[in-house]
Amino acid sequence: MNPGPVPPLATPNQPHLPPHPELPEFYAMAEERSRFVQTLFDRTAEAYDRVSAAIAFGADRHYRRQALQQAGLRPGARLLDVATGTGLVLQAARELGLPMCDLVGVDPSRGMLAANHRRHPVALVQAFGERLPFAAGAFDFITMGYALRHVADLRQFFAELRRVLVPGGRVLLLEISRPESKLGRAMLRFHLLRVVPWLARPLSGRAEARQLLRYYWATIDQCAPPAAILEALAAAGFQEAHRRVCHRILSDYSAIKS
Repeated sequence: MNPGPVPPLATPNQPHLPPHPELPEFYAMAEERSRFVQTLFDRTAEAYDRVSAAIAFGADRHYRRQALQQAGLRPGARLLDVATGTGLVLQAARELGLPMCDLVGVDPSRGMLAANHRRHPVALVQAFGERLPFAAGAFDFITMGYALRHVADLRQFFAELRRVLVPGGRVLLLEISRPESKLGRAMLRFHLLRVVPWLARPLSGRAEARQLLRYYWATIDQCAPPAAILEALAAAGFQEAHRRVCHRILSDYSAIKS
């Protein structure tokens, strides 16, 4: 993989667009956000897979594979998985027949990358999604699994995805969206803060894992609405940006580089 120049951060002509407001319950200032998120995932890497499975009642593996397949991922594509974590999306890509030599994972968390490396002998790079160390047009397909809420700037992030995609390349972003009804929000909150810790025990009983689930709920509850995410994708130059909804809360955002 040929590295490219690391692009500059957003300029005054490109104001930051965070996916959610500041969350003072978890960090005091916006400048502390990235460090907080990175440390949180470093400390919860061991518990992450079990927590992820508990959130979806064990159906997450099938859902990822199905979402990639429906989005058109096929062997022969060069795939970049951003915020790759422990490699759950990479595993789904491998199950669809993509060879390891065509897979690259990126994540700012050393802990997550270490856990990923033990499972998947693929190229792994420590980096933030807003500043990808790859050449323009390096990939045919880019994925992100349930981490859009954790980037610092949607505009910078989408611009970077577009930069490293080939013309005609596709981006697929899997995310959990805030339920529209009060009842739906109450049920999701109860599930994340009460049911998941019980299902994922004993690892989820650790203070760090409980904090991860509280942060998950806070970012879901405060996240930008789907319409704003689709608008930001279009503004970044993507075409055919659309959202597929499953079970009223799972959102698959897909778009193509023009």
